Amino acid sequence: MDYRSKLKEFETIKKRIGIFNEIGTTLTSSLTINEVIEKIFFKVVEFFSPENWSLLLVDEEKGELYFEIVVGEVAEKIKDIRLKIGEGVAGWVAKTGKPLLVPSVDDEPRFTRKVDDVSRFATESIICIPLRIRNKVLGVIELINKTDIMPFHQYDLEILTTVADYAAIALENARNYEQVQKLTITDDLTGLYNSRHLHSLLQLEVERCKHEGSFFSIIFFDLDNFKQVNDTHGHLMGSRLLGEVGKLVANNLKEDHCAARYGGDEYVIILPSAPKNESLEFCRHLQSKLNGEKFFSEEGLDVHLTASFGIATFPDDADSKDKILHIADERMYKIKDSHKDGISSS
Repeated sequence: MDYRSKLKEFETIKKRIGIFNEIGTTLTSSLTINEVIEKIFFKVVEFFSPENWSLLLVDEEKGELYFEIVVGEVAEKIKDIRLKIGEGVAGWVAKTGKPLLVPSVDDEPRFTRKVDDVSRFATESIICIPLRIRNKVLGVIELINKTDIMPFHQYDLEILTTVADYAAIALENARNYEQVQKLTITDDLTGLYNSRHLHSLLQLEVERCKHEGSFFSIIFFDLDNFKQVNDTHGHLMGSRLLGEVGKLVANNLKEDHCAARYGGDEYVIILPSAPKNESLEFCRHLQSKLNGEKFFSEEGLDVHLTASFGIATFPDDADSKDKILHIADERMYKIKDSHKDGISSS
């Protein structure tokens, strides 16, 4: 082996060590999925120099792969495409849990031109590796068309497989961390935020509005005659009903809204940047959805619910977190103590 070949081999080994060092740092210091992706996968791309690359994750419920990340000129065109497990090279790798090196797609029967047809891109070669942990495939890394003169090689497959094993551990750790974080802020019965986290969100919203000179509204509502549900159908059914109401609320929130179970059968919704009239319109929509729902109809019960609603707006009605909650609560009770099934915004 001549001097230049030895030097090139040394540089390659140096790059490999750099990748593994970066991964080791990520495993010990990164706790979010975004950090894992940034620190591991972009380092991989730097080493392998693909024309395009992507991270596809498994949607277990639908049995599909979806593009979590796409890097390259076709990113915008293909980001919404989904592949069935078993479809194409990526789908085959996800199904079997085995890595696959495709020097030329012309000779690969498992290759599908579905993505190329959408993107108008010409795939020539592929290296695809499963992200696998405890025999479970989380997703796949797919590198397309090397940009340097050297084609994908078996050595690349071996290196990327090792990287993917580490990456799968890091992603699993990140997911577990996010799940634990979610449990600390989520109400068990409803899946909405819990009251402790609600107070944190409200304080952040107050500070944001004070800084920006903006506003927001909250809706405080309490289910009418909920005790009758417990007395008639039992507390277990009552708890299930609280969860069903939580789902109904969540399904009707806009993208920037957030909701929490405040306690008992009380709920609070935060509507950022919503003036009084807009929050009133949303509240009427939610009231209509709640009134029209027949809970547990599949069990022959057809439980109907109404609620009493109170609306307050920052800073028109209050200038602090505690005051806006108090005012919305007072307005809700004004309805509850009179005719119920209504809305008070003043």
